[in-house]
Amino acid sequence: MRVIAGTAKGVRLQTLEGEATRPTTERVKEALMSAVQFDIEGRQVLDLFAGSGQLGVEALSRGAASCVFVDRSSEAAAIIRKNAQATGVFGQSRVLCTDALDFLAHTKDRFDLVFLDPPYAADLLLPALQAVEPRLNTGAVVMAESDGEVVLPDRIGKLTLQKVYRYGRIFLRKYVEVSE
Repeated sequence: MRVIAGTAKGVRLQTLEGEATRPTTERVKEALMSAVQFDIEGRQVLDLFAGSGQLGVEALSRGAASCVFVDRSSEAAAIIRKNAQATGVFGQSRVLCTDALDFLAHTKDRFDLVFLDPPYAADLLLPALQAVEPRLNTGAVVMAESDGEVVLPDRIGKLTLQKVYRYGRIFLRKYVEVSE
């Protein structure tokens, strides 16, 4: 797995060993980044359920101002730190080893771009979308990855489903924060 574009283009990223995490495939990552390419520059990013941190690192490489990486696994947090250092984006990174929903319940941070990629079997995508919605800046974008079995509403608070992308059994949903 490598960084696709930006200042760290081509840098190989480390991943966690074993089956505990499921990294976003290269094909899906390319599509996801194409979907948000105009929503990255100078933005505050949240990579929730970060795993190796590849999505947040990719955003930082492409010009995001900062990224908060959240994963409850200490092994994942260590890999994220290594990847952020290897790609030269550590100074714009904050890596937190904590539960994603607990983080959202207590943080005062606000975000412009959010990547949600929880473990498919954990049934956390809808609760994460509901919890992240109050933490968004006006015009924020949320990219939610799931398998084909997840049913999500078209509207969650001020979040509106803008587009659904399908790659085999993997679905990407682009939600946009719309002020009322």
